[in-house]
Amino acid sequence: MSARDERPLGRRLFEPRTIHSQAIIPQIATYVVLLLWSVIVIAPLYWVAITSLKLPGHVANGPFYLPFVDFMPSLDAWDFMLLQNNTLGPYINSVVVALSSTILATLIGSLAAYALVRIQFHVKIAAVACFLLLLVALIVAVYTFGVLWEIALAVAIVLFFLFLGTIGRRFKRGLGNGDIEFWIISNRIMPPIVAVLPIYIMFQQIRLLDTQVALIATYTAVNLPIVVWLTRDFFAGIPIDLEESAEIDGASRMRVFFTIALPLTRSGLVATFLLVLILAWNEYLLALFLSSANAQTMPVLVSAQNTTRGPQWWYMSVLIVIMIAPVVAITAVLQKHIARGLLVGAVKG
Repeated sequence: MSARDERPLGRRLFEPRTIHSQAIIPQIATYVVLLLWSVIVIAPLYWVAITSLKLPGHVANGPFYLPFVDFMPSLDAWDFMLLQNNTLGPYINSVVVALSSTILATLIGSLAAYALVRIQFHVKIAAVACFLLLLVALIVAVYTFGVLWEIALAVAIVLFFLFLGTIGRRFKRGLGNGDIEFWIISNRIMPPIVAVLPIYIMFQQIRLLDTQVALIATYTAVNLPIVVWLTRDFFAGIPIDLEESAEIDGASRMRVFFTIALPLTRSGLVATFLLVLILAWNEYLLALFLSSANAQTMPVLVSAQNTTRGPQWWYMSVLIVIMIAPVVAITAVLQKHIARGLLVGAVKG
């Protein structure tokens, strides 16, 4: 049995007995704050959930708060949105596009981040300038002179490699890892509206407009800078001795990456994966331009529903519930890894 606390009442109320415990008043205050914050977070979700079970009359004549007490719940809104309004197609599109683009962005971005941490690059400025000039020439040839993009692309690739093998060797000045990292993150800083029109024209010309492939490729490219920027710190925290020991034993660079680097940064990759998944799941602007009917995603459907029918909250609530449910479920399952990933690199020294 623990010894009786002989301290005065005032000290027992405000001062903890041990370093691992809380005093009574701070403990009560903590639970009150957590309870209030839980109400603030859960109340909007609860309101959306019960609104999806209401009829138009309940929404117009409310507010009603408790099903079976204030009103009789109904599944009419769910029946209309899921069975009659063809919501399943956009929902499947959102799932396929968000998951596929997130997996690709996480895989490619983690490879790029690991390379930037472990390999010292020296990209020649002349090669970058040649690439940009050939890219401009390719665009002019296709859109001004009507050259087939397949032929123009093949010619540009051949000219680029010829330049690297001949004149390009004479130039020595180049860009390092820091320059590459800055260029990668600058692509994310740029507003998406700047690039959406060229992307639209590109996919229109190659006949991939309004397809899942166009959205997956675009979302992957847009979210790559975030993955690279976040995961590079995770890989930088891995002791180089572990990888060098594996390489001495005969492991290749790719084997070291998949068997040592990735497992050690699992929590950070999970946190990055979830962040990118949320960004792809909620993306609206690019989906609005690149999809119309076949590849329409949920954010575009929600906007169209609100525009054509007005704010019919009983229908909108159904869409909101089915949009946030997967993210909440994934967050609950991966909560342990997310918490660890967010703390990786927070304390150094």
